[in-house]
Amino acid sequence: MKLSEAGELGLLRELERLQLVSGQDAEGALLGEGRVATTDVLTEGVHFRLDWTSYRDLGFKCAAVNLSDLAAMGAEPEGLLVGLGALGGARLADVVELYEGLNEAGVPVLGGDSTKSPSWTIAVTALGKSDRVPGRAGAVPGDALVVTGPLGGSAAGRYVLEHGLPGFDELVLAHRRPPLRLEEGKRLARVAHAMVDVSDGIGADAGRIAERSGCKVVLDVGRIPLAPRLREVAAIPFWTHGEDYELLAALTPEDAAACGFPIVGRCEEGSGVEPDLGGWDSFR
Repeated sequence: MKLSEAGELGLLRELERLQLVSGQDAEGALLGEGRVATTDVLTEGVHFRLDWTSYRDLGFKCAAVNLSDLAAMGAEPEGLLVGLGALGGARLADVVELYEGLNEAGVPVLGGDSTKSPSWTIAVTALGKSDRVPGRAGAVPGDALVVTGPLGGSAAGRYVLEHGLPGFDELVLAHRRPPLRLEEGKRLARVAHAMVDVSDGIGADAGRIAERSGCKVVLDVGRIPLAPRLREVAAIPFWTHGEDYELLAALTPEDAAACGFPIVGRCEEGSGVEPDLGGWDSFR
C-alpha cells in the first residue's frame, strides 16, 4: 500500500501496531516530570510557497504551529530546536530573516542543525513544561466540545493567495500568522478531559479525540464560529480544511459553559465523527 492510500493516520496506526512508535494519546511526547516535546516539519511546495510568504512570516509560522501543539498540552514553552534544510544558493539575509520570525513568537531558539537541501525544509521541535496534559484519550459520553476561536481564515487566505484575489488582507494574515493560544491552553488544561489543536480540520482533529477516547463526537455545524467573509471568497467549506491552530477541547457541560468558549459539539456512546467533514492529509 502506498502512503497516498494509507494517509498520515493510516501510517501512524501501522507504526503503532508494529510497536515502532508510541505516545499517540497526546499532541506530543510526555517526557516525565511535566516535560513535553513536539515537532513539526514544513516543506516548500506542500506547506508554504515563498512567492507569497516572506521569510519572516515563514519563521513565525514554523514556531507557531509547534507552539499550538504545546498549547494543546497545556504547556509553558521553554525553547525551540530548529532543523533547517536550505538551498545552497540561499542568501544569508533570508536565513537571518527566517530566524527573526522564529524568535518573534517569543520563545528562544536553543539550537538545532542545518544542511544543504534541494528545497526549503524547516523542522522545529518545541520543548515545554505542563502541570497537566489532557491528551486525546480522556473524553467521555456527555462531554461538551469547545473551540477557542473562528475557523476557516487560514484556508481561505491560502485560496486568496493562490487566485490573486484582492481585498482580503485579514484572511491572508490568518494564513501567514497563526494565533498563539498558549494561555487558553493552560486554562483549558486544568479541566479538559481531552484537547487537540485544529491543524488538520475540525472534523479530522475531532476524529483523533473520538478514536483515542473510544467515543463518538457529534459536531453542531451551525454553532462553529467562522472567520469573517469566507463566503465572499468562494463557496467552499474552508473551515473544514485545517491550519486554524485553534484548540478543540472536551470537558463537562458545566466547565464548557463556564470557560466562555463556543460550544460546538458533544461526545456520545459510539465511534467516529458526525458529520464526516474530512480534513487535511499531506500524503493524500
